[in-house]
Amino acid sequence: MIRINRTLSIAESEIQEQFIRASGPGGQNVNKVSSAVQLRFDVVHSPSLPEEVRARLILLAGRRISQDGMLTIEAQRFRSQGRNRDDARVRLTALIREAIKIPKLRHATKPTRASQQRRLESKQRLGNTKRQRRTVSDE
Repeated sequence: MIRINRTLSIAESEIQEQFIRASGPGGQNVNKVSSAVQLRFDVVHSPSLPEEVRARLILLAGRRISQDGMLTIEAQRFRSQGRNRDDARVRLTALIREAIKIPKLRHATKPTRASQQRRLESKQRLGNTKRQRRTVSDE
């Protein structure tokens, strides 16, 4: 059981882990040991996720999510399989926690009269500066 927060957790059976060979440092070991982890989580068919969290998670995941709704996280930062496995799980929980947060709605406001006045004055100043830079014609 992977605990996301007090109310949400994901069963181990919902996560698939595949161990692959990692690129990068590791010496002779890199050719023999599959230390990188490819974690897969079916976002679309997961019974643990509420609908609104699922929708935000799909948006947040971006290109890490496939057409059929499978979220893939690859972890190969460390040389050991266990640390990469933990890293992939931490990244999954962080992504889900981010999807749990409800984004604040932005309310459109009118610009104040003073800010409009400042804007117009700065436009006047810039126009005057540009007018003074012009070359005088001989006509």
